[in-house]
Amino acid sequence: MAGITFTEGSGLQDSIYGKCQEPIKLFLEKRGEAFEQASMVGELFSVSPSKNFGEKFTSMTAMSGFKPVGENGAYPEDGMQEGFSKFIEHMTWKDSFSLSREIVEDGKLMDLKKKPAAFITGYYRTRERFGAALLGAAIGGKESAAFSGKVFSCTGADGKGLFHKAHPSAVDPKRVQSNQFEDAFSNDALGAMESAMQDFRGDEDEVLDVAPDTILIPNEYTLKRDVFAAIGADKDPATANNGFNYQYGRWNVIVWPYLNQFIAKGLKPWVLVDKRHNEEYGGAVWLDRVNLEIRSEIAANDANVWKGFARFTAGFNDWRPFAAGGVPGGTKLIGA
Repeated sequence: MAGITFTEGSGLQDSIYGKCQEPIKLFLEKRGEAFEQASMVGELFSVSPSKNFGEKFTSMTAMSGFKPVGENGAYPEDGMQEGFSKFIEHMTWKDSFSLSREIVEDGKLMDLKKKPAAFITGYYRTRERFGAALLGAAIGGKESAAFSGKVFSCTGADGKGLFHKAHPSAVDPKRVQSNQFEDAFSNDALGAMESAMQDFRGDEDEVLDVAPDTILIPNEYTLKRDVFAAIGADKDPATANNGFNYQYGRWNVIVWPYLNQFIAKGLKPWVLVDKRHNEEYGGAVWLDRVNLEIRSEIAANDANVWKGFARFTAGFNDWRPFAAGGVPGGTKLIGA
C-alpha cells in the first residue's frame, strides 16, 4: 500500500474528539488497503512516484545493429535519435468531511464509521474512475477526457489518441500503423489482433517484442460470455473433433465496471494489453506526486474536520502496448 499520512491539529487529543481519532485513522487505513488490493489502476497503468511538477516521457529510436566487417575490419559507428516526447503535469485533488461535536458526544457509532468510509471510498473510487475516463475516451477515439470539470489529454507522445488508425513513425511520418480495429470480439478476431500487435514496429521499422497477455472489457454480459467461451476451454467447440484451442490458459481477463460509464452506449470494445511492455516503455503512465495526506482539525463551529489532499495524474505516452477492437471506423482485421 502506498500509505496514508495523518496529521492532527493541536489540542485534538485533549478535546472531546481525542478518543475517536485513532479508531477513525485505523478505519481509513483498512478501507484504503481493501481498495488498493482490488484496484485495476496498477494493472492497466505503469504506476510510478514523482518528485517534480510534472514528468517528460521520451523514447529513443533503435540502433541499426551489428554489421559484418570481415577480418580486422573497421568498427562502424551506430547512433540513435530522440523519438516523440510527452510532458504530463500533476493535478491536485482535495476532499473533506466533518463530524459534529454532538455526534461524538452522543456516541453515534454509525455516523462515526459512515462518513470516514464514504470519504476513503471516494478517494479510491476517484482514482479508478479517472483511469477509466482516460481509457474510455481513448477507446472512443477522443484526444481528451473531461473529468470532474477538468480536461485531461488522451493523446500519446506522437500527438495521436492512444487508439488510432495512423500512428506515425518519428523517423518517417509517412509510415503509419494502426492499433484501432473495428472487429467485434471473436476467437478469430482475438488471434488476428494478437498477431497484429506482435508485428508492431518501432520508429526504425524494427519488429518489437510486443506480446499481449491481458484482455480488458467493460462489464457487458455478451462480451464476458464470448471472451470466456473463446479462452476458457482447451478444446475448440467449433470443430467436429474438438481440436486444440491455442488461446486456452494464455490470457488474464479484466472486467472493469468503471469503464462502462465512459464508453458510448451500445459500444462493446475489447482491449489487448501487453503489461510487461507497458511497464518497460511507459505506454499508459500513472504518476503519484503526493500520496493521500489526511489532516484532522477543529473548525470554528466546533466540528471535527477531516481534510484529504493528494497530487497525481495519468496519461499516455507510447501506444504500442495497447490495441482496441469493436471500435466503429477502425481498421478491419478480418476480411479486409
